Amino acid sequence: MSPTAVVLGVGPGLGMSIAHRFGREGYEVMLVSRRGDRHAGYLAALADAGVKARAFAVDLRDRVRLLSTLDEVGAVDVVYYGPGASDLNDIPGEITSTTSAEARAAMEWLYPAIDVVQHVLPGVTGRGGGLLFAGGLSAVVPMPMLGALALGAAALRNYAVTLNAALAEKGVYAGTLTIGGAIERSDIYELVASKPEKFGELGGRTLDPDDIAEAAWQMFVKRDRAEEVFNVL
Repeated sequence: MSPTAVVLGVGPGLGMSIAHRFGREGYEVMLVSRRGDRHAGYLAALADAGVKARAFAVDLRDRVRLLSTLDEVGAVDVVYYGPGASDLNDIPGEITSTTSAEARAAMEWLYPAIDVVQHVLPGVTGRGGGLLFAGGLSAVVPMPMLGALALGAAALRNYAVTLNAALAEKGVYAGTLTIGGAIERSDIYELVASKPEKFGELGGRTLDPDDIAEAAWQMFVKRDRAEEVFNVL
């Protein structure tokens, strides 16, 4: 049987590049995101590339549906966790005005990652698999304007690198992609590019998702580092 890679929070940018990269190595890919209306296009693109894939419409914050979907998927070798915001109008106030309510809301994207890891870890451990996460540069570089989002990014990053330290001797890899820049083809990229008067020009501040996916694959295979930082800001 083919190994299985689950891509959680898949979008047209990095999520699909991860799907293609692992699919090229013979993995069957399971796509999970709340935007089910886009899944047909994703599956068609993967099929054209010779990648076997299935898709599931699930909001990652719906714990019951998320875990039941993982049960439906079955044995998993690699999980990529990379949900991203698609509305920059939802960014909370800068850090000096951050409220505890905003901090709790930002942390809502950490909890599904923990639930997923706890659910798949026994099987992943038995298969020598891996856990990959994607987060923002504010986890390592002070960005006061992102407010509570920086707290969530830092928490997810810490969780990933600490998992790697705990799991290395068990043959399981965990790593994080720390991203500073607009990922081409992503929803955020399209939004920012459409409003230069508000966000400025993107020239020199973009990242190719295929390059990031290649780095993720190399991290998983070589297991020589727990983090790769991509910073064009």
